[in-house]
Parts: sequence; C-alpha cells; structure tokens
Amino acid sequence: YVILFTIFTVLPVAVSMFFSFTDFNMLQWPNFVGLENYSRLILHDEIFLIAVRNTVILAGITGPVGYLLCFFFAWCINEFSPKVRAFITLCFYAPSISGNAFLIFTLMFSSDSYGLVNAFLLKLGVIDSPILWFTNTQYMMPLCIVVILWTSLGTSFLAFIAGFQGVDRTYYEAAAVDGVRNRWQELWYVVLPSMRPQLLFGAVMSISSAFSIGSVTESLCGMPSTDYAVHTLVNHMTDYGYTRFEMGYASAIATVLFLLMIFCKSLFQKFLQKIGT
Repeated sequence: YVILFTIFTVLPVAVSMFFSFTDFNMLQWPNFVGLENYSRLILHDEIFLIAVRNTVILAGITGPVGYLLCFFFAWCINEFSPKVRAFITLCFYAPSISGNAFLIFTLMFSSDSYGLVNAFLLKLGVIDSPILWFTNTQYMMPLCIVVILWTSLGTSFLAFIAGFQGVDRTYYEAAAVDGVRNRWQELWYVVLPSMRPQLLFGAVMSISSAFSIGSVTESLCGMPSTDYAVHTLVNHMTDYGYTRFEMGYASAIATVLFLLMIFCKSLFQKFLQKIGT
C-alpha cells in the first residue's frame, strides 16, 4: 500500500508542486521561474480571483450541506429493515453514479419554450419569453448548486450507513444506564464518537468533491461560462493545462487548490475531536 500510495499520490503531488515553480509547456525542458507563476496568479490574473470566489461559494455551500444531507439521510435510512434499507440506499445513491442528472436538468431548464420549467411558467403567465437558464448569470450559480447537491449522496453516504451499522449495540445500553434519555443525546454521545473514522472519511470526500467542482459547471453552463459566473479553479486549471499547455501555471493553480483542501480538512479534524466531549 505504501509503495502504491507513494507512486500514484505522493509523487504526482510533489511533481506538480515542482512544476508550479517552472515554465513548462510539455514540449521543452522546464525552466525554473521561482514564484513568478504565483505572483501572476494573485496580481495579474483577474479570472483566477473570480475562480477562487466561485469555488469558495460553491464549496462553502455544497460541501457542508451535502455532508449534512448524507449524514441525515443515512441516519433516517438506518431505522428501516435490511431489505427496505438496501432499496432506499440504492435510490438515494443512484443519482451520484448516473450520468442522467445533467440530461434531466438540461431538459427541465432548456432555454427554449420546450423546456419543462419555461413551458410551465409561460403557461401560468409568469414570464413572457423563455429564460436562458444556463447563460443568465442570475440563475447559473443556484442551478449548479442544486445539481451538485442532488448528486452529492455518493461515497460519504455509503460510509455513513456502514458507520451506523457498525456501532456496537451494547453502547446504547450502557449510555441508557449512564443517563442518556433521548435520541439526540444518543446521537451525540454514542453514535458520533463511534463513527469518527467514517465521519473523517466522509469529510475528506466531501471537501475533495466540493473543491474539485468543474465538470458540473462545464456540462451545464459551458466552458467558459457567461461572464465566468460559475468558472471554478478546476475549470481554470483545465483551461491552462489542457487547452493552453501551460503546465507550470496550471500546476500553480492545482497547488493553491490542494492547500485550500488541506486547510479545510484540518479545520474539520479539529472540530471532530470535540464531538462527544
């Protein structure tokens, strides 16, 4: 495991950080430029600052809300019988692995009068002409947030269900003897401390998916989106890495994104240590 983790995770991160200090176009040998890429990001790249703002907004909403939704639904589903629980789990988990999410929302919010939402609003007389949902900057961010949340019940959701199933039943009896009288106290003093590994794993997955948002915004709103309204760090990195082949600059963007993830993960880990105390 250590060998595979080093080769496929640690080494690529280290190489990317090294390239962030170079001017590298994948055809010529990397040219060391020091902090030039980072100074260019902060001082001269206005689109990068927009991407940071959009990424923080999307991650700040979809990350915590998606995490809480995963936990809440897992907690509710855990109360059902095994067969019912398996069926409901499949129903909740399906959107995260299905490619139909984008198709469904594209059909619902199509920019012409044949779109379900536009047709409904036109029929009611709420609007006079179809709304360009995925090109109008007023609606792009909220719609992307809804789609991301709808597809957020993924690996964290399954980890939480497994965590609930793994809690030793004798802990509930011991807690009742010690004075735990309701489900909320049971959740705080018994379930959450027993699920710390799953909670941390879910947090890491939620943080990673929240900050790596890019495919959703690109699929729904295009690349680049109108006025860069939902342009994220991943979109910015993809633009410079795969379109312009400025790998050094793209690696600098990836390094900033990586540090943001590490910072958020460390904050949650400190919070997790206080649970049940």
